[in-house]
Amino acid sequence: MNIQINNASDDPIYLQIKNQIKAQILSGQLKEGDKLPSIRFLAKEVRVSMITAKRAFDELEKEGFIDSVQGKGNFVAAQNKKLIQEEYLKRIESKLLEIIEIAQFADLTNDELIEMLRNYLEGYYE
Repeated sequence: MNIQINNASDDPIYLQIKNQIKAQILSGQLKEGDKLPSIRFLAKEVRVSMITAKRAFDELEKEGFIDSVQGKGNFVAAQNKKLIQEEYLKRIESKLLEIIEIAQFADLTNDELIEMLRNYLEGYYE
């Protein structure tokens, strides 16, 4: 597992860890049943406190991405397709809001923006 901490990021370190592990699960890099490193090992590798690593794992477990088995460790949970779809929908909504904001700065009309999207979907800009 590859976790990179960006000290210049506005996101807290536990959130950076959580988001990177979640991204690896959603992308399929980490698969159902894969054993994650121990909290102690992760903390040592990433050079953070065990409390920070534990908080990231606790958040992932709360969101249903990992299962914690007492005495055995943390494992990638079976993924609920609805949960994954919801995560992707949140990402799409965020990107769409960003695109709409940029389009407004560029003085594009809604129709022009919709036409651009339609053209990309139909492969005209490949």
